[in-house]
Amino acid sequence: MYTHKPWTMRQYAGFGDAASSNARYRYLLSQGITGLSIAFDLPTQMGFDSDHELAAGEVGRVGVAISSFEDMEIVLNQIALDQVSTSMTINATAGILLAFYLAVAEKQGVEKKKLKGTIQNDILKEYIARGTYIFPPKPSLKLTTDIFEFCRGEVPEWNTISISGYHIREAGSTAVQEIAFTLADGLTYVDAALARGLSIDDFAPRLSFFFNVHNNFMEEVAKFRAARQLWAKLIQEKYHPKNPKSLLLRFHAQTAGSTLIPVQVDTNVVRVTLQCLAAVLGGAQSIHTNSRDEALGLPTEEAATLALRTQQVIANESGITALIDPLGGSYALESLTTHLENEAKALIDTIFKRGGVVPCIEQQFQQDMIQQAAYDYQMEIEKKQRVVVGLNAFQEGASLNTPILKIDPKVEEEQKTRLKKYKAQRNSARVEQVRKELLQAAQEDKNLMPFIFKSVKEHVTLGEIVQTLEAVYGRYRP
Repeated sequence: MYTHKPWTMRQYAGFGDAASSNARYRYLLSQGITGLSIAFDLPTQMGFDSDHELAAGEVGRVGVAISSFEDMEIVLNQIALDQVSTSMTINATAGILLAFYLAVAEKQGVEKKKLKGTIQNDILKEYIARGTYIFPPKPSLKLTTDIFEFCRGEVPEWNTISISGYHIREAGSTAVQEIAFTLADGLTYVDAALARGLSIDDFAPRLSFFFNVHNNFMEEVAKFRAARQLWAKLIQEKYHPKNPKSLLLRFHAQTAGSTLIPVQVDTNVVRVTLQCLAAVLGGAQSIHTNSRDEALGLPTEEAATLALRTQQVIANESGITALIDPLGGSYALESLTTHLENEAKALIDTIFKRGGVVPCIEQQFQQDMIQQAAYDYQMEIEKKQRVVVGLNAFQEGASLNTPILKIDPKVEEEQKTRLKKYKAQRNSARVEQVRKELLQAAQEDKNLMPFIFKSVKEHVTLGEIVQTLEAVYGRYRP
């Protein structure tokens, strides 16, 4: 039986500077949100402080800039951390951002065991589809399992990874490839955790997934059902857990940014509505709906609110949340589910016959398949074999006169000024001491999370922590 709970509505809170992000955070809470996603800017994702030369021009552009404990404290100001579930879109620096979050909670007097949330923490898909990696694959996997181990005892309600097919699909994969590459990555994380000495039931119940929702309505519903069924079978057959929760594929879904068009942007509202509905019917626990203007830039407040209202209408007016699996038993859906499951299983088998996920990444296996699928999809659009309303057909009334959110350049200057002051006011001797301890822990292959947590509380910045670890691991160059 396919079961799912009513989903959590999420919208991003993390645009520009930390203070603005906090204001948006509190606004969204007032709008009926029960979970929030913090998006971080590119320098934060790549391990650079806002004052780094490679961060120039990128600070606060695609999310909030977090370089220090102070930045995170501003973002979370007046937010009751024991009353919200916070999802953080972060990968290579996931452990550092989690440490910032925990440090703010500790300062607020909130026990770590009461905190709920998710860090993406899925580094493998960065090599496959997205590119915001820092260290080579093996030490990156080590850092991922450090978080598993640390949170098992310290933050037991935290989802320690969100294994992500979203970016794989955004890069151009097919539905089958999205399932297969995502679940293969998941199995690789499981194997890494088991090699660390954890048992399957220690961490598998806290695994979560993150999928895309594309335009083919029936295929997307079937995709989610196939992924859930296949994951349960793989975990049962390979690892034999005792806790039935270890078999669950709990997932967040986000509507497909790659399907949105920059003209006739109101048609994007229809696309997002259908995609959101497909995610609900497929059993999503948490959904983020993209805004109509996201093909042009970060959403305006009006567009973000409309995206939220889309979820709320489906949740409260459609009636489908009263049913466990509304389309279950449909011949078309069941046969399509079986087909996708079989095709995905065959591709997963191919990956492991070739040596596993990391060797395949090094051979460009997944990357080449995605690039070919993306090329084929684009050719179908250009040849009008695939109709995109408003883009290559029904183009009457097309207009680019859509209000666009613009990030004020002063955001970067103010962030750099605050960071300079932050560094000047801290105890430099303590900073150097904890960085030496972190370096030694990395050299001795210890779990780094306690040392990262100690570092952020002593006001070591994100960039300084990354630089310390780079001295041991190096920076990955494909």
